[in-house]
Amino acid sequence: MDPVAAKELARYLGAGIACIGMGAAGVGVGNIFAHYLAAAVRNPSAADGQFPRLIFGFAVTEALAIFSLLIALLLLFAV
Repeated sequence: MDPVAAKELARYLGAGIACIGMGAAGVGVGNIFAHYLAAAVRNPSAADGQFPRLIFGFAVTEALAIFSLLIALLLLFAV
């Protein structure tokens, strides 16, 4: 295999693998909201106290998606 073609293939494979984090973030956000809603239905009085933790979990999970997108773009265009 041509070394230049191998480098291009490695860049595309690395970027694709880095994008797995974006899918994992989507699953994580779904789980966070699903568990929050299940807990709020069981104990509505405690739902207001858990809302800041819900927002923090959402922000951390979305940060994972942004970081994985950044890594994928760096692998495609900067390496």
